[in-house]
Amino acid sequence: MHSARIARFVFLPAVLIGASLLVFGCAIDGTDGSSEDVTGDDDLLGNGSGNANGNAAFIRCSTRTPSDQEAADVDAHVAQHMAAAKMGSPGAATVTGGTISVYFHVINQGSGINNGDVSSTMINDQMKVLNDAYAPWGWSFNLVATDRTTNATWYNACDSSGNESAMKNALRQGTADDLNLYTCNPGGGLLGWATFPSSYTSSPKMDGVVMLYSSLPGGSAAPYNLGDTATHEIGHWMGLYHTFQGGCAKTGDYVSDTASERSAAFGCPTGRDSCSGTGLDPIKNFMDYTDDGCMNTFTAGQDARMDSMFSTYRYGK
Repeated sequence: MHSARIARFVFLPAVLIGASLLVFGCAIDGTDGSSEDVTGDDDLLGNGSGNANGNAAFIRCSTRTPSDQEAADVDAHVAQHMAAAKMGSPGAATVTGGTISVYFHVINQGSGINNGDVSSTMINDQMKVLNDAYAPWGWSFNLVATDRTTNATWYNACDSSGNESAMKNALRQGTADDLNLYTCNPGGGLLGWATFPSSYTSSPKMDGVVMLYSSLPGGSAAPYNLGDTATHEIGHWMGLYHTFQGGCAKTGDYVSDTASERSAAFGCPTGRDSCSGTGLDPIKNFMDYTDDGCMNTFTAGQDARMDSMFSTYRYGK
């Protein structure tokens, strides 16, 4: 992302840095750059993925739980960068928003929506969903290119590490602060996954978000067909974790203003309070597992974390 595309770059207020960088256990991406996500202890399957609903018709995220040391290393790196930025050190710029260029890669097995060849209207509607979700926090997304690839192997097995690697190595464009979105038909009802900012340096070609083609607005993956799979996964790409990470011990998502949550919420369970004394569960947060129609918010603490993670790992890289 070139500086001309940044909405503004200023030092983050110290109070927001603190809210964003609480030093507690947290799941992060691996150092190998492979697709990964984070999940709660009540939502683990044998294959390491989190159910998206009680019927297991869909799976929200592909999961990798890192070691405590990996989490500590990322936290220390971000804190170091933000401290250097606060002191005005060269090369330690911070941003609090901007316009992110998006490269949209449609993987299909032939023409027509039933073969994954999503329409331009669906793509444009997806971009609107993203901008509506992130604009209040200073971030916007600009679709700069769309390509379509007919490859039945990639389409039907994009969740295979070998196919994912081949697909991304062939198609990924831009640098660390450009977003690459891939749509395909991963197995087992998997809705999507993302890489985290900290893995870009070691595996730049693997960086990006992969999602089920029918999760786009107008797709058939109800109740996950309003476009918020992308919103959720881009939250990870921006450095956010699940609201339920760490359970009632809280603090696992590194954000101080999301209420503790024992496990992922499904559907839209209004009034759910799984951890006593911490407030109602954040079921409307984009980083929970509720239906697309239930999700509608980030928090100020999540915004601060996105800013600091983007500043450390993506801006100008």
